[in-house]
Amino acid sequence: MRLPRFLLGDNTDFPEDVFIIHLEFPRFVLNVASGEVEWLEEFSSGDQEEIQKEGHKFIEEAMTYYERELKRYSDD
Repeated sequence: MRLPRFLLGDNTDFPEDVFIIHLEFPRFVLNVASGEVEWLEEFSSGDQEEIQKEGHKFIEEAMTYYERELKRYSDD
């Protein structure tokens, strides 16, 4: 099965929140409402430094995906 890079998620236990799930390395879940990120990978100390440097890029890509999806929903 081929998986998309990002998925949107919601949960009735968190009615105000929308989540973006990134399925490629490094996998993470981003809470759009709060900006919190939960990394789903275990990083070595060297990897942690790289993620801190590159993390903003991953978040920007996730938010670009989110904005694109919202536009597609509103265009329908």
